[in-house]
Amino acid sequence: MKKILVIFFILLILFIIGLLIRTLTYPFAPIKKSNAALPQPTVNDSIVARFAGGIKIATISIGDSALFNHVPFVEFNTYIRNSFPLIYQSLETYTVNNHALVFRLKGSDNSLLPLLFLSHTDVVPPGSAAVKNNASDVFQPNDKPIPPVSEIAEEWDYAPFSGAIANGRIYGRGSLDMKGMLFSLLEATEQLVREQVQPKRDIYLAFGFDEEVGGLRGAAKIADYFKEKGLKFEAVYDEGGLILEKGSVNGISSDVALIGCAEKGFLSLKIKVKGLGGHSSMPPTESAIGKAAIIMQRLENHQMKAQIGPIIQNFFQQVGGSMPFVSRFAIANQWLLNPMLLAQLTKNHSTNALVRTTTALTMMKGSDAPNVLSPEVEFVVNFRLLPENTLQEVNEHVKQATAGFDVEIEQVDNAREASKVSPTDAKAYKMMETSIRRLYPDLIVTPYLTVGGTDAIKYQQLSDHVYRFMPIKINHAEQQSMHSTNEYISIENYLKMIDYFHYIMRHYDDDTSAKTN
Repeated sequence: MKKILVIFFILLILFIIGLLIRTLTYPFAPIKKSNAALPQPTVNDSIVARFAGGIKIATISIGDSALFNHVPFVEFNTYIRNSFPLIYQSLETYTVNNHALVFRLKGSDNSLLPLLFLSHTDVVPPGSAAVKNNASDVFQPNDKPIPPVSEIAEEWDYAPFSGAIANGRIYGRGSLDMKGMLFSLLEATEQLVREQVQPKRDIYLAFGFDEEVGGLRGAAKIADYFKEKGLKFEAVYDEGGLILEKGSVNGISSDVALIGCAEKGFLSLKIKVKGLGGHSSMPPTESAIGKAAIIMQRLENHQMKAQIGPIIQNFFQQVGGSMPFVSRFAIANQWLLNPMLLAQLTKNHSTNALVRTTTALTMMKGSDAPNVLSPEVEFVVNFRLLPENTLQEVNEHVKQATAGFDVEIEQVDNAREASKVSPTDAKAYKMMETSIRRLYPDLIVTPYLTVGGTDAIKYQQLSDHVYRFMPIKINHAEQQSMHSTNEYISIENYLKMIDYFHYIMRHYDDDTSAKTN
């Protein structure tokens, strides 16, 4: 017996040593360090002023086409035309479905597939939060920049559509999402024209006007237009990931550039649960609302299976080298510790969204009076699908959750499968990495799964290389302002974004351009 215990103990030690060796030799991507000074762009008053003027136009999109206010979008497109006359003189320009904008900068080699850069002109409503400073026409581009916000704001520093320039920032709804990217693309393109640089391949810009409400009238129509012309693209670049400052991603001791190589699918289902109605003085044993509560509890307690797909596995391989030893140990030995790793990831709502088709109960309707039992209760559940799951699988999952009850299930909104996953070994991806590292040499660049929806998915039939990334460096609180209060972008971020896109447009076909530093 003693000999058996000794053998077992030796085997256990050897097993642990094996796990440690595997952790120490696991091919985590090396953390690239640089002693180069970060480039500091020179503030150009006219560039900043053009952007601020675009923010002042309240291009708020509304899902109901009957209530859609066309006037601001007409005004915005006119503003673009007047602000970038050189682009309209030098590029082919098109308007699709009244408000969507398309620009083509002709290349020198028709045999090469073109590049496509996306953005959108619409913004979400500003909300009803108070405004600290209602001054108009605030233009102080040479202010000393103040530190980034560290908490989600409860008030606007300046009015949402003021386009105020102060404190080293450009304030207003759309400054981050997505007029900053839109204007930076226009500035980068105009810079090419001023430099009299003709790229080898065509460069297209495409700006939808209803991305915030689904993109069916904007991006979808542009994509149809491209299909009719028989166009295919070398790469499609849209919003999605960001550069998150050190500390924004739990457990990662570095700045991280998150390049969205795929985005999750979308499915909303309205579930109508039937029961016995009547007066609340004589309630049945089971009410419709009680039955609905049971179904909702099933959906939340028994969600779709968590899993680490290839894109998140790649993400761990890139960021693991900057994580604590315990995290590296778990990642390197997933064959043994996968359940423990998933248990940790699913505890946090942000990381849970990366490893699971999420379940969100969003709307509910029952009786209109406090003493009336409704014979029917309805609620809406929204799913965001991993690339590893399908709409059919989610529908089957819901059928199991509603088994035993009298229900009607109806799809609402526009369902879509998760996107295809774009490769990281392609030139289109490596160009992004090169351009990022020019501006931010000391950070991790990694593929990522975009959990929200973007216009990019409308174009996935036109290219095998669709990437979602906006080259701005922000913290968690700044990121949360996008659809919330006190949205702003730093002047430095905006100017670097112009530089980022200009580099890709100008150097995409250079012999050495796609080599990472």
